Amino acid sequence: MNAEKKNYALPIAMMFALFFMISFVTGLPSPMGVIVAKQFGASNFESQLGFLANFLAYAFMGIPAGIMLKKFGYKKTALAAILVGFAGVGVQYLSGAVGSFSVYLTGAFIAGFSMCMLNTVVNPMLNTLGGGGNSGNKLLQFGGSINSVGATITPMLVGYLMGAAAGRTIEKANPALILAMGIFALAFVVLFFVDIPEPHMETASERKVKHKHSPLSFRHFTLGAIAIFIYVGIEIGIPSTANLFMTASNAARNAGLGMDATTAGSIVGVYWLLMLVGRFTGASIGSKVSSKTMMIAVSSLGLLFILLAIICPISLTITLPVLLTQVPVSIMFLVLCGLCTSIMWGSIFNLAVEGLGKYTAAAAGIFMVMVCGGGIVPLLQGFVSDHFGYINSYWVMFVCLGYMLFYGLIGSKNVNKDIPVEAEVI
Repeated sequence: MNAEKKNYALPIAMMFALFFMISFVTGLPSPMGVIVAKQFGASNFESQLGFLANFLAYAFMGIPAGIMLKKFGYKKTALAAILVGFAGVGVQYLSGAVGSFSVYLTGAFIAGFSMCMLNTVVNPMLNTLGGGGNSGNKLLQFGGSINSVGATITPMLVGYLMGAAAGRTIEKANPALILAMGIFALAFVVLFFVDIPEPHMETASERKVKHKHSPLSFRHFTLGAIAIFIYVGIEIGIPSTANLFMTASNAARNAGLGMDATTAGSIVGVYWLLMLVGRFTGASIGSKVSSKTMMIAVSSLGLLFILLAIICPISLTITLPVLLTQVPVSIMFLVLCGLCTSIMWGSIFNLAVEGLGKYTAAAAGIFMVMVCGGGIVPLLQGFVSDHFGYINSYWVMFVCLGYMLFYGLIGSKNVNKDIPVEAEVI
């Protein structure tokens, strides 16, 4: 058994690298939004189109990615995902050379296909490489932590590379894009030459089974799928709009704070760092506190933070403990929301698939489709911020968090226990 684990050490390391890449590439539209706002004079609505392009790919690829996994297995699906990711980041790199906003959006869309495919692969693959059970779960927890590290580094690194306002061009982010392509290339080479187990490839007999129902036959799953759509929008929208707010000029129509990109990126990085703290905390109390209780608690706290961020005057400032930077209290409350969004994905997933039995695999594919909310909800917030200001746009986040609370309190109850969920024997 130890020898087998030793043999899988390299692909496990690559899965960790891909966990990092998922969050790193997914987080790029936030600082890149600041770049395109400066370089191309994009509005707040337009600056969020990178997220829309990235996450819209999930709507197209969510279910096909699940089919690929069952038909071709982990290795081939992962290799295909890495190639697509390399191409997506490469196109974004090219957009800097040609100075084209549309080319950048094309790259973000291609990268989104890769992120969807990788999300479908890395979780079950890492669990399998770990041998399942507690060992597999431990690897998944560690992979999730690395995911948070990538999300923390992205705005800080790109913000540092951007530097002064006059230097905000896509080419400034080239080192980060080259780093991403290098990791993709290394992961491809390693996985290509390593054998990994394929326990979840679908057999011919399994493909013949026709189910009378689907995950959408369960009310708590349907409402949970909507919750995932909204949740990813919350997770992305809060820090992304905050980044735009902090870096926008004081003289802009919707006046911003006029911060330099390095400082703003570091502050946004703290949001993702707090998500890491929240995930560690959630993992440590997960065996004692139910997903329902955790969901209700973090949704309520998030509502409070957003409300305080909206009503506190911008003139009221505080020094952030981590960075020792003077910021409006409103920004501090937005950063603290990272603690709340940290455990929502896992809580929603657990609540939504409870009692689904044989429909759980299909449910995971639908969940991947609904991740497209990460592009649509921030776009809506960007539209509101263009017309009513940055701070007022957070009423969109307030309403979204209200739905999270509703789902935790009421929507997560399984009212369809009469539907049989045991696997058919053929």
